[in-house]
Amino acid sequence: MKLSYLLSTLLILFITPSFSYAQSIIFIKDADSGEPISGVRASISNGTAAFSDEQGKVTFDLEEKSKITLSHLAYESSSLDLSQGQSLTFRMKKRTTQLSEVVVSSFGTERSLLNQAASVSKIEEADLYRFNETSMVNAFNTKPGIRFEERAPGSYRISIRGSSLRAPFGVRNVKIYWDGIPFTAPDGTTALNILDLTNTDGAEVIKGPAGSIYGAGNGGVISFTQKEVQENSAEVEAMGGSYGLQKYRVAVRQKTENGSLSASFVKQKSDGYREHSALDRSVLQVSGQFNPSDRQELRTQILYSDLFYEIPGGLNADQYAENPQQARPGSANQNASIKQKTLYGTLVHAYDISSKWANQTSLYIQTTDFENPFNLDYKKETQYGYGGRTKFTLDDKWGQFPVRMIVGGEYQFANTSAQNFGNRNGQADTIRFSDDLLASQGFLFQQLEVSWTSTILMTAGLSENFSRFDINRTVDASTGLPYEVGRTFDPVLVPRIAISAQLNEKSSVFGSISSGFSPPTIDEVRTNEGSINLDLDPERGTNYETGYRGAFFENNLRVEGSLFYFKLNETITTYTNDQGVVLFRNAGATDQKGFEAKVDYDLIHSPGSWLQGLRIGHAYSYHHFRFKDYYDGGEDLSGNKLTGVPPNNLVNTLDLQTISGLYLNFTYQWVDSIPLTDDNSVFQDPYHLANLRIGWRTRIGEAWTMEAFAGVDNLLDEKYSLGNDLNAFGGRYYQPAAARNYYGGLKFRLAY
Repeated sequence: MKLSYLLSTLLILFITPSFSYAQSIIFIKDADSGEPISGVRASISNGTAAFSDEQGKVTFDLEEKSKITLSHLAYESSSLDLSQGQSLTFRMKKRTTQLSEVVVSSFGTERSLLNQAASVSKIEEADLYRFNETSMVNAFNTKPGIRFEERAPGSYRISIRGSSLRAPFGVRNVKIYWDGIPFTAPDGTTALNILDLTNTDGAEVIKGPAGSIYGAGNGGVISFTQKEVQENSAEVEAMGGSYGLQKYRVAVRQKTENGSLSASFVKQKSDGYREHSALDRSVLQVSGQFNPSDRQELRTQILYSDLFYEIPGGLNADQYAENPQQARPGSANQNASIKQKTLYGTLVHAYDISSKWANQTSLYIQTTDFENPFNLDYKKETQYGYGGRTKFTLDDKWGQFPVRMIVGGEYQFANTSAQNFGNRNGQADTIRFSDDLLASQGFLFQQLEVSWTSTILMTAGLSENFSRFDINRTVDASTGLPYEVGRTFDPVLVPRIAISAQLNEKSSVFGSISSGFSPPTIDEVRTNEGSINLDLDPERGTNYETGYRGAFFENNLRVEGSLFYFKLNETITTYTNDQGVVLFRNAGATDQKGFEAKVDYDLIHSPGSWLQGLRIGHAYSYHHFRFKDYYDGGEDLSGNKLTGVPPNNLVNTLDLQTISGLYLNFTYQWVDSIPLTDDNSVFQDPYHLANLRIGWRTRIGEAWTMEAFAGVDNLLDEKYSLGNDLNAFGGRYYQPAAARNYYGGLKFRLAY
């Protein structure tokens, strides 16, 4: 017995230290306040996961050194290495709290927002999911200077500082990138409606011309980013709502030895608020990310989108007052609608050539089948295109001054076979004309950044731009004779110079002078009734801007503001002929002066309390935009307000988060009266728009998370039009938006 007792004691003494040694502990705290954070998910690559308790403590039994991934809704995801038996404290940073921590890639280089010498708005993933998740419209409209319009479900139009003047439909005069890929076609149009908001995790928006490094587009640049795969997961979502809204999504993300794979499918349908305004969209996305070596990264994607939506058409004032849900007479009979099937293939290669040189090259190939029966005609198009962008970055010193030099180029080409027919009760009738359309654009760019001191950064950039289109009319029913026309635009030099000065660790000022240009699109030169206007000239403009960014009260209060003056020459505007066809012309010049401001304040940030966070935000835009030297039929319209632009726009937001997972998002927007005609004889009335979403996020066991949500759009039941038809023939200006409507849904996520 004594020997047995002795052996047992020795065995316990031997084993006990090994168990004690194997236990590893992380104490997770807020980086600013030092308070413990509960509810942080800590996961190991083998699938093991745990959650921090009220003291912010997470415990693992590790057999070897492991990489731990930390994630929390209110904090930036992080990773760390944890050894067997190790105990450490890790501080997590709040999401986009400090301006110095908000990194943006504007003008081709990653820097903190505090050091950016431009007006840049960042759309976070949380912004996209404050609303009903059916479109990106509401998220973009919370930012100053940006107006995202939806004339009917799926029919988008984007105005950045009034840039939608020449866009009766579709996205024009704004350059758009998707994961570094040029997403805007070489003819200047962007089919943004083929994307679901789940195809991105956010965006950066440059307001004003950025042609020195991004080419054509006076409105600005929108660059959509992609979500990185942090861990293996599977996701299922479903939602429904008013007017027959249905949406579901399935997705899977898988980490590999040297990268990751992901796939998602989204289906969205609705009957629409108005007659003949149904939408049906399916989007499949397959992505891969690989690291062949420590110095290389490859990203590739396949995107297929099948989009259909009906076009109810504009109403005049009497029809709008009588029944805003009705469609324009004839729209349903003629089956006015859009059918569009698009396939994208992309490849992005990033390579650190040396300690100083790096390169990123992006390539894409694309094909689209497009069908558009309308009240007056029937259009069919088949397009294929390709393009790419490359840039070389050098980080070096010029004497004692750190410098960064960027050189690169971009090229795009598209070939479109387009036919226009008569429309007989929604079916293609006799052909009117048929064209083969070729569009190409390219530019070279150079940019130099010099850090004159630790707080002063100067940026100088220049691009050389080239563009051409050719129209080969193979069928012309009016003359019976084929012909070819084309236009090569003169090379355009687009310069920019900017300076950013950091006043202290939490505030900075900037100033910039930037040039911009925007050639007419083929849709503006070649219109639906068959005419070709080769005399339409590109817009040219210069933007002068100064701004301030700062943070106060331990970074809980964040302020941004900018003043700008944009002078635009050869402004392209719309008008409508007697048949209701939208045509385009150059209309002299415009003077666009404005002020934009954004304020965010964290009233409560207490991770350990029941009420973890309470944030309010304000965004305000004042746009004093006027025509200059503009004559229409002998009438002097100089001094009139710019068509389609509200002078004032105010957005207020409130976000609440609790430790139990309950959350609330409330948004209120006031939009000033909008001029609907160049002569300022008709205005849309001001309107108040309120949206509310509430939800509950919780965890089920160690691997599952669940979210239930519900919301109300247009809470005040306001009567308004979100995307008017400007200078419309017959007074058909109004595209009524939905009355008060409801939605709700469930999300499940499995981390494995």
